[in-house]
Amino acid sequence: MTQTPSDSAQPLDPHHGKRVLVAMSGGVDSAVAAVLLQRQGYDVTGVTLKLFDRSTEDDIATRSCCSLESIEDARRVCHLLGIEHHVFNMIRTFENSVITPFVDAYRSGLTPNPCVECNRTIKFDELLKKARVYGFDYVATGHYLRNAFDPATGLYHLRRGRDDRKDQSYALYMLTQDQLAHLLFPLGELEKTEVRRIANEAGLRVHNKPDSQEICFVDGRYSEFLRETSGEIAQPGPMVDLSGQVVGQHTGIVDYTIGQRKGLGAFGQPTFVIDKNATTNTLVVGPNEALFNDRLLADHANWIIPVASGTTLSAKIRYSAKPAPCRIELIPNGGGEHGSEAGSQTGVQVLVTFETPQRAITPGQLIVFYQDDEMIGGATIRTGPTYGK
Repeated sequence: MTQTPSDSAQPLDPHHGKRVLVAMSGGVDSAVAAVLLQRQGYDVTGVTLKLFDRSTEDDIATRSCCSLESIEDARRVCHLLGIEHHVFNMIRTFENSVITPFVDAYRSGLTPNPCVECNRTIKFDELLKKARVYGFDYVATGHYLRNAFDPATGLYHLRRGRDDRKDQSYALYMLTQDQLAHLLFPLGELEKTEVRRIANEAGLRVHNKPDSQEICFVDGRYSEFLRETSGEIAQPGPMVDLSGQVVGQHTGIVDYTIGQRKGLGAFGQPTFVIDKNATTNTLVVGPNEALFNDRLLADHANWIIPVASGTTLSAKIRYSAKPAPCRIELIPNGGGEHGSEAGSQTGVQVLVTFETPQRAITPGQLIVFYQDDEMIGGATIRTGPTYGK
């Protein structure tokens, strides 16, 4: 007898009934993620995270990922798709897990990446935990990268998004195998232009909405936000050359980034920020060649795929950088070598040696490792310039 869908033991669509919670910022990427998953047969629900309260500030309230306007944009998309939409209040968690560590890092002279910390603690930890408690099988986002399971090894592999200009693998190195088993990234195979086309054809008014700003809780310069939040870390101090001689005064080390040239004053030759010392409130300046180094030390590594000490990989020292060939050495507790396991390794340092020197290695930023188009893992940079050594 011919079997019909109504009396079939299994649904014809393998995704039918699988519940997925889509993190919706109000932008085009997360909206299209919801559209695609719904078309694939998933039971889709949208959620927007309320991370801070800036509703009274008009400038940021219209552009932030959790502004009132963005929440309404996400709600309208869900209404058009006929799916539920929720708002989760995570203001206190975001303050404690992202904003406070951001300020503390600058207080220590580091240059942190709060977007990565938000991914680590909010989107792929707290949100995923809530989703699983509420019975969802997956959490999905509009990130541009590809997540694939290899049954031969039992491991999930993260690969760069097809659109090189939008690839976001750098910001997701902290994911674990357990998390990857419950995460979907529907846009990994798409170009941004294709995403906007899908949104337009689906009748979504966000199809031409500009991309959100880099850091949602900072409107304008970081230094202005830090001065408002913690004025003591923005005090004037000495500007010295590589020999330690005072050559000027800075306005506060939070006003400067390693590699910066603009705003230092006239020195008669091109001069750049080489280092920042929060302990002495000193800014070190020098020639461009002093910014290059072929080695760095990193810690708090997370490996999505295990690697062995001595492995040759490629690495990016900032989001916009191109992956550069390097060799890694894994150093547990200050000595020895060993291989890594998948997951976090807080007690292991990573010594990285590049084939060619890299410019403006910045403590507090991230180094993320690749093998071809696969993202292997990453760590936090701890050492920068080696001038005077």
